[in-house]
Amino acid sequence: MTQSKRETERKYEPPSGGVAGLPDLTGVGPVASVTATGSEELDAVYHDTGDLRLAASSATLRRRTGGPDAGWHLKLPLTGDTREEVWAPLSDDVPESLRELTLSRTRGVQLRPVVRIRSTRTVRQLRDAEGRVLAELSLDEVRADAAASGGGRAEWGELEVELADGVHAGLLDVVEKKLRKKGIVRADSPSKLARALRETGAAVERARPSEVVAGSPGAYVLAYVSEQAGKLVSLDPAVRRDLPDAVHQMRVTCRRLRGCLRSYRSVLDRRVTDPVRAELRWLAGELGVTRDQEVLGERIGAALAELPDELVLGPVAARLRVWEVSHGGEARSRTREALASPRYLRLLDALDALVRQPPLRAKAAGKPARTMARAVLKEYGRLAGRMDHALAQPAGRSRETGLHEARKAAKKLRYAAEVARPALGKPVARLGKRAKAVQQLLGEHQDAVVAQDTLRRLAVAAHGAGESAFTWGLLHGRERAGADARQLELPEVWRAASDPALRAPLEH
Repeated sequence: MTQSKRETERKYEPPSGGVAGLPDLTGVGPVASVTATGSEELDAVYHDTGDLRLAASSATLRRRTGGPDAGWHLKLPLTGDTREEVWAPLSDDVPESLRELTLSRTRGVQLRPVVRIRSTRTVRQLRDAEGRVLAELSLDEVRADAAASGGGRAEWGELEVELADGVHAGLLDVVEKKLRKKGIVRADSPSKLARALRETGAAVERARPSEVVAGSPGAYVLAYVSEQAGKLVSLDPAVRRDLPDAVHQMRVTCRRLRGCLRSYRSVLDRRVTDPVRAELRWLAGELGVTRDQEVLGERIGAALAELPDELVLGPVAARLRVWEVSHGGEARSRTREALASPRYLRLLDALDALVRQPPLRAKAAGKPARTMARAVLKEYGRLAGRMDHALAQPAGRSRETGLHEARKAAKKLRYAAEVARPALGKPVARLGKRAKAVQQLLGEHQDAVVAQDTLRRLAVAAHGAGESAFTWGLLHGRERAGADARQLELPEVWRAASDPALRAPLEH
C-alpha cells in the first residue's frame, strides 16, 4: 500500500539563538496565529545505489521512524519548491512498490543505506483566522553519519517552512521576506541528504559529459536530447502509477527524441542514433496502445453524453464501459510489461551514453544559423510533399492514409523547430507554430477516422447481441461529418503554414 502527496517547502539557515531567534510571523499575509506543537525525534536512513543515482536525479528514498508519518518516503522532484512524496508503511527492506518507482533512475542496481540522518525537530504551526493550518515551520538540529565503515559525521541546524495542502505557494514568499529581515537566508543545499553526502564524504564524483562548443549546433541539439531524456526518466513513476496524462506525456517525449535524432543527423552520427531511434519507436508503440485507448474512450464517452436521452437506444453506456475495461486493462498490462523489460532499461542507458559521449559530426561545431535552418527546411520539404500527395488523392481511405502521413511529417517539422528555437529565434518559432496548427487539425481528423472504425465494431457487436445499433450508427455519422469538416478546413490552414514568407528568414 502506498499513498502520495505533494509537498512544497523551502529550507533556510537557522537563526542565531535557535527558536528564540525566530521572528514573530503573526500578521504575515493570512497568518493570524502561531502555535507551538512541541518537539520530535526523527531517525532516517537514506537508501541509494553505490554511485548515488537517486541523489544525482534529485530523488530521495528513506526509511524514517519518529514523527506522525513514520514509514518509507520516496521523494520525486516536480517544479520549483514542490516535490511528490510517495509513502509506504515501515518494513525492514525497501518496499517493492517504491523500488519499482525508482527503476528508471537506478536501472535495477541494488539500493543500500548510504546515510543516516537524525534530527531533533521543533515545530510551529502557522494558522489563519479560522484556525486552519497554513504551514509548518520546523527548526531541526541535524546529525548525519555516512553508512559506509570509516565514513564521516556532520552536524548542522536547519529551518524549514512547508505549506499545508491546498495553500497558495505565494505564502512562502511573504514568509521569506519576513525571515530575510531577520537575516535568515536560504540554505545552500537543496536537501538534508545533499548536505549530508557532501559533509560526511559520502558524495561520489560523477563523470562529466563531453564538452561541446557553446552556441554550436551540437550544443543546442544535445541540450534538447538531455532535457527530453531527463523528462522520460521523470515521467516513468507517473506512468507506473497510472496518473492522468502520464502515458501521453511519455509517448510525446519519445516522439520528440526520435524527431530530434532524425532531423539533426548532420549533427549526430546516425550509425549511433538510428538504433536509439528504433528503440524509442518501440517504446512509443507500446505506450500508444494505452494512449489510443484513453483517447477513444474519452471521445466516444463525451459524444454519447451529449446525445439527448431519446437518441440513446439500448444498453449503450454499459457496452461502452465493458469495451473500455476489457481493452484498457490489456493496454495497461502491455505498458507495464514494457517498463519492466530489460529492453527499456537499455534504452535509458543508451540515451545517457548519447549525452555523455555524443557521436558528433563535423557540422556539430558549425554555425547554427546554417546547419539548423537547413534541417528545419528539410522537414518542411517532407511535409509539403506529403500534403501534396494526400490532397491529390480521391476522397476515401487513400486520402485518409495520406493525411495521417502528413500529420506525422507536421510533427517532425514542429519538433525540429523546437530544437532550433533557442538558436534561430522567432522565425523558426513562427514556422513551428504553423506546423502545430496543421498537426492539430490533422490529429482531429485522424481521431475521427479511428473513432469511426471503433464505433462500427461496437455497432456490429450490439447487433449480434440483439441490441439496437442505432446510437452507434448515429455517433459514427457524426464522426464522419467531423472528419469531412476537418478536410474542408485543411486548405486554409495549410496555406498559412506554407506561406513562403515564413521560410524566407531561414533560407538566407
